[in-house]
Amino acid sequence: MKLLRLHCLPDDPALPPLAVTIGNFDGVHLGHQAMIQTLKDTAAKQGLKTLVMLFEPQPLEFFRGLDAPPRITTWREKVEILRDLGVDYVLVARFDQTFRSLTAQNFADLLKHRLNTQELVIGDDFRFGCDRAGDVTFLKNYGFPVAVLPTILVDGERVSSTRVREVLQAGDFATAARLLGRPYTITGHVQYGDQIGRTIDFPTANVALNRLTPCLHGIYVVQMRVVDKGAALDVLTAGQGMAGYTAGAVIGAGHVGTRPALAGQVAQTWRLEVFLPHQNYPAALSVNLYGLRVAVTFLHHLHGERPYPSLEALQDGIRQDVLDTLAYRRDTATAPIPDLI
Repeated sequence: MKLLRLHCLPDDPALPPLAVTIGNFDGVHLGHQAMIQTLKDTAAKQGLKTLVMLFEPQPLEFFRGLDAPPRITTWREKVEILRDLGVDYVLVARFDQTFRSLTAQNFADLLKHRLNTQELVIGDDFRFGCDRAGDVTFLKNYGFPVAVLPTILVDGERVSSTRVREVLQAGDFATAARLLGRPYTITGHVQYGDQIGRTIDFPTANVALNRLTPCLHGIYVVQMRVVDKGAALDVLTAGQGMAGYTAGAVIGAGHVGTRPALAGQVAQTWRLEVFLPHQNYPAALSVNLYGLRVAVTFLHHLHGERPYPSLEALQDGIRQDVLDTLAYRRDTATAPIPDLI
């Protein structure tokens, strides 16, 4: 798969004849996956290559900033999922003032003349152009062959990014996995934090979220694994962590929220922190993960974020979260979690 950026493309990029689909693809859920399969089938019949156009930032993030819907997936996560689905090209279009000013005619011209689009596959609610004049009828009148994908239903309800966000925010990871076709996972590099956890015997891996606002907020049972190419797959399990449900993964207690969690202090930026207990807890797993890219899969919601009156109370709260995490793992030791792993 080849990654392209619209603002970096030459005026004549010499792309092969393409079947193209367009959208945010936040979550790359079952509806998106059905669209990708239709795109691939269409391309195969016509002897074309496939291209998915993504917008970055997502349009509502451009217009509304922090008030935009929370992100399910970062652009990198989207690209990796689309690569695994067998797409030939992913084009990231920078959504800025110039791009949002394109008329429907301008956008259609871009598809035809710069991207060599021969076939389009779009959702039934797709609209485009600064005047929102672009729709299926506009594209057909322009001369594009257009395949319109109908709504995909799960449990009688439409699969959408909005629905995925709702079930994630409710902590319903089984339903989220069914809508996504995979367990919900956040990937990011482990970075240096403020290291408060070390002072209270709960050192955590601070995982970069790379999004304005995440879909989750609270304390969770998670499993974590290293996904960096070239990194030892057993970098976590070699440290005698509590084994996860898949190879190379270990169980942890994850926190998504703003810190500090101490009452009366001002909230900071969103962060994802994971405490990895040693298999002989109360010791912590001792392993250097700084700079490595990890995947954190969310398994179970323990409770919402809580303010604590002191560091001692925070320590007691984390200790109970870890005990609850280990109890959950023991309770599911002989049977993988349905619809998740």
